[in-house]
Amino acid sequence: MASIKDLKKDVNYVLGDLIEAVYIWEGINKKYDSKEAQSIIDEAISSFDQLIEQINDKKVENRGKHLRAVKGQLETVAQGLVAKINTLS
Repeated sequence: MASIKDLKKDVNYVLGDLIEAVYIWEGINKKYDSKEAQSIIDEAISSFDQLIEQINDKKVENRGKHLRAVKGQLETVAQGLVAKINTLS
């Protein structure tokens, strides 16, 4: 299994890239105060906080299984955010 440090980096990079994609969309479309875009950014930030909190939870019984589940949650969250970014108008 990859290290916890790498998992934290993955969470940071993936969600950071998605937030950056929203900012790029805002710049291209000149919609700097879009409520849709802001809600996606807020969701990404709250997801980041939740995932990091789960990674740092050392009280789980099977830590390896727990961290694999967190990685799966990251993929699910990222796919959902990408779908929302693609629907921005």
